[in-house]
Amino acid sequence: MKKFFLFAMVALVVSSCQNDDSSADSSFSMKASGADYVHPATVQTVSGAITSNTTWTNDRVWEIDGVITVKDGAKLTIQAGTFIKAKPLATGIATGVLVITKTGQIDAQGTAESPIIFTSYNLLDDNANTVASPGDFGGVVILGDAEVNTGSTTNIVEGLDDQPNFAEFYYGGSNNAHNAGILSYVRIEFAGRILDTDVEINGLTLAGVGNGTTVNHIQVSYGKDDSFEFFGGKVNATHLVSFAPDDDNFDFDFGYTGSITKAIALADSNSTHSLSGGNPDSNGIELDNNATGAITSIITRPVISQLSIIGVSSTTVADLYENAIHVRRAGNISLTDVTVTGYNTGIRWEAPSVPSGSSYLRVSIHGFDNVALPAGTTLSGPGTTTSTVNPATKWSLSQPFFNDGSLNFTGATGAFRTEANWTNSWTKFSNF
Repeated sequence: MKKFFLFAMVALVVSSCQNDDSSADSSFSMKASGADYVHPATVQTVSGAITSNTTWTNDRVWEIDGVITVKDGAKLTIQAGTFIKAKPLATGIATGVLVITKTGQIDAQGTAESPIIFTSYNLLDDNANTVASPGDFGGVVILGDAEVNTGSTTNIVEGLDDQPNFAEFYYGGSNNAHNAGILSYVRIEFAGRILDTDVEINGLTLAGVGNGTTVNHIQVSYGKDDSFEFFGGKVNATHLVSFAPDDDNFDFDFGYTGSITKAIALADSNSTHSLSGGNPDSNGIELDNNATGAITSIITRPVISQLSIIGVSSTTVADLYENAIHVRRAGNISLTDVTVTGYNTGIRWEAPSVPSGSSYLRVSIHGFDNVALPAGTTLSGPGTTTSTVNPATKWSLSQPFFNDGSLNFTGATGAFRTEANWTNSWTKFSNF
């Protein structure tokens, strides 16, 4: 494995359109200091549509030229241990984007020892002097025909609105058991595409995906926008890791009502951080019912259990972020066995969303300034604990802060309440 060190490019500040008219407040890159990722020498470039069953083997690196669509009943199988990268194209041209359409499927089953890795082309070029940056890879997009709350079955997934074949990127329907296939033991690194304000491709986008789909053991790292975004649908996901996105770790919209079990959101203060109107806009969770806050027949309400949201240990850098959990625009949330630490605000409900619309059980919430907003909100109930101390509370984990040295998630709380060390071997938090 190639070892990398993180360095801040202090002299260079890059601004770009982000969520809610935001911009990156810093620039960084990951620079090689040794041998590259161990990968095959052969590179095979692929483009266009996949319309028959296809396998990407692990004896070569697969280079996505533009936007790949899997459709017309085809299944894309990706072998364990396979590397996938983007072909660099002109600025503004979508590339390195894999889309599983409503009529396609994916079978991407890595293993703990050999995960499937979507990553920067600069980490696979055998050049110790090149650097990886957010946006080097496009992203993985899975579309389905499960219910969304827009009342439409022709919703165009964001970030691909400019494509001439945009009708292939519709999502939403009435089949809540929709099955898009399997995604297991997969890492997605340095992904993201910013097309316009509020129009981005995330690391992993799940739009209108049904609960017949299997999603587990997925890590998204150093994305240019959100790590995970769920637009409606009922897909259930387990063992998710979000690491150092520019914007939100987990974003829920348009009536998503599935479950998330065993998940981590982990901050790196040296990564990029989105801004909105000059203010921090990066959250552990951002949740909306829809863009306007209208009440609909299906309300966004993810059911989340065994979650750890880990920000930074000191108030010195906490202002880089907004909220650990932000519930707004008529959305609700269900939280069980959740620990939150290292953000200025632990959980914030923004009208018309109100605390009484959500539920929580055995939650431990830390906020440097506020445990909960709006002012006067009191969190209580069985197993609920709160804290406002500095340094931030570890909630019984040995050393959960990325910027404080070697990570040590030992401790049966939050994401590890019933399963210890499930991040071992297949995830990557350092040495990029």
